[in-house]
Amino acid sequence: MTTAHVTCPLCEATCGLEVTIDEKSLVTRVQGDREDVFSHGYICPKGASLGALHHDPDRLTAPLVKRDGEFVEVTWDEAFAEIDKRLRPIIEEHGKDAVAVYSGNPTVHNAALVLYGRVFFKALGTKNFYTATTVDQMPKHFSSGYLFGDPQTIPVADLDRTEHLIVLGANPLVSNGSLMTAADIRGRLRGIQRRGGKIVVLDPRRTRTAQLADEHHAIRPGTDALFLFALVNVLFAENRVSPSEHVNGVDEVRALAEPFTPEAVAPATGIDAAEIRRIALELADAGRAAVYGRMGTTTQSYGTIASWLVDVVNTLTGNLDREGGMMFPLPALWRPRRSSPFTSGRWKSRVRGYPEVLGELPVATLADEIETPGAGQVRALVTISGNPALSTPNSARLTEALRQLDFMVSLDVYLNETTRHADVILPGPSPLERPHYDVALYALAVRNVANWTPQPLETDMPQEWVTLLRMAGIAAGQGPDVDVTAFDTMVAAETARRTGVDLALAEGRTGPARMIDLMLRGGPYRLTLADLEAAPHGIDLGALKPRLPEALATASGKVELAPDAITKDVPRLRAELDKAPDDGLLLIGRRHLSSNNSWMHNLTPLVRGGNRCTVQVHPDDASRLGLTDGGLASVTSRSGKLEAPVEVTPDVRPGVVSMPHGWGHDLGGTRTAVASAHAGVNSNLVADETLLDVPSGTAVLNGIPVDVAPV
Repeated sequence: MTTAHVTCPLCEATCGLEVTIDEKSLVTRVQGDREDVFSHGYICPKGASLGALHHDPDRLTAPLVKRDGEFVEVTWDEAFAEIDKRLRPIIEEHGKDAVAVYSGNPTVHNAALVLYGRVFFKALGTKNFYTATTVDQMPKHFSSGYLFGDPQTIPVADLDRTEHLIVLGANPLVSNGSLMTAADIRGRLRGIQRRGGKIVVLDPRRTRTAQLADEHHAIRPGTDALFLFALVNVLFAENRVSPSEHVNGVDEVRALAEPFTPEAVAPATGIDAAEIRRIALELADAGRAAVYGRMGTTTQSYGTIASWLVDVVNTLTGNLDREGGMMFPLPALWRPRRSSPFTSGRWKSRVRGYPEVLGELPVATLADEIETPGAGQVRALVTISGNPALSTPNSARLTEALRQLDFMVSLDVYLNETTRHADVILPGPSPLERPHYDVALYALAVRNVANWTPQPLETDMPQEWVTLLRMAGIAAGQGPDVDVTAFDTMVAAETARRTGVDLALAEGRTGPARMIDLMLRGGPYRLTLADLEAAPHGIDLGALKPRLPEALATASGKVELAPDAITKDVPRLRAELDKAPDDGLLLIGRRHLSSNNSWMHNLTPLVRGGNRCTVQVHPDDASRLGLTDGGLASVTSRSGKLEAPVEVTPDVRPGVVSMPHGWGHDLGGTRTAVASAHAGVNSNLVADETLLDVPSGTAVLNGIPVDVAPV
């Protein structure tokens, strides 16, 4: 028996795990690592399933090529030869933009994909780049980019020291934190209450987090920006504004907030004006306080304004960059400092004219780009660890569009609802067959930590960084037999140059290990990979510390609280005050602790229990519509229709129905036996690809108008 200490790569919490492996390389036990400097033994069902993922018989272990409509296993050289033979002619005849890329959520949890994906993307050079970000968190990147100068500079709640936490549209007890890397989130939230602090949740559902909280307010979906603007209005009216010296635009925000009085927003939000005023004043008087918003605030019609206003409220109350407030982590890895402040709209999508943000276009328009003839039409697609056939709005339309492609390549470990359309599938090793470092997530951690996972198990499968470099060679016209060793050294040499570190210091290492070593050496703590290798439970780098103004990359060197790119959208929100509240039903999403979007539904330990894909309906709506608990209902929107069992519950507010996302595994041509047996219903069949947050292009997945009727 051997014991491996690994960082869980299956969600944002980055918990330390202790994995027991027998002499036959079988995983016999997975438990929390009590000595881990961040999670201290905490483990959730996802982490406990790591062995099941490793041993999943449906996980692909060899490349597949589609021949005469059927997938056959081939050698790696044969697979790359097929890609070169079919992809290069498309690029040469139609240009680089004829190839699109979709990168999914698991990419962020994989160091090889984070570090070497960008090499492939640069070699391909397409403007048709799409990710899961535009069905998730792009508004936060957009607003942070304009406020702080860098879209990756996102403040997180200093949970271990805050005394007052307001949570909007987030359920961290189930998500394990999101854009807020925090192991054992329940323990940290309980800590607030043990310190005599208070937790206030605003959510259309009484979630698990809302049940733990001291207060829950069932806000109407899509009205978070109105509520937040009312808080701003009260702060100014009651003279409770105390921003730091590093802020521009306070007077502009004051003027913008004037129409959004508590009385003006109460009808739309469903929260009484007196309650809004009380919440604002308690926040202002709380001392160490933080306002945190997540999916409910980003995947709505006013996602950017809501994301911006979260930081506006934190700034005006003096809680930005203050202990116990919203603070900027200082991760151990070197990060490039922007040479110029963030901007968006450098190019637009060909068909619907959506502006680029962070180098990508809204995935809601990918089907348009495939279906619409003309110069620049997408004719080939590369997907990387993503399942857009389930995870994008009006997914049935995108599924049909995928059938029209001339060529498709997928880097994925499953033959799933998306990869079934591919011509070539390139699998990768399991999490226990690759080394790991959380490149992206430690930049969002509520405490500064660093942890390296050496590769626990050997494998004959190529590491994903090797696959991506061979793909980059094909994209650059160098063919499938590019010298991977030389290519990797060239990439590492450029990283060494940018970090100011001598490449020779990482001698003997290759791939992500060399890259991480260089980036650690060039980082703020001057660590080395050897330091982390000698600390299998991680290194605690301390609590978050104030970082303004050095963390800013704005032209002024200050927080720009009223950037035109955001404030020009305020009149659209202002118009909502003149509308009478709609009495129609609005669909929102929900998450389960054992589920992470669509990508772990083939693991038996994570799909046990009853049917999770129910339509939750308030008893008053059920009575009015003739719906019965356990009966079947149809849910219809502009874009589609589905049927699902009804769950009557007072946990959703009247006028709201709720369904989980990421399911719908009942499509043919897949090899995911467990997921197919627990298929559920794909809520994105009724998500509308024409409903987007205007500035960021993010899909509206919360607050979708629907009709619900008994079947």
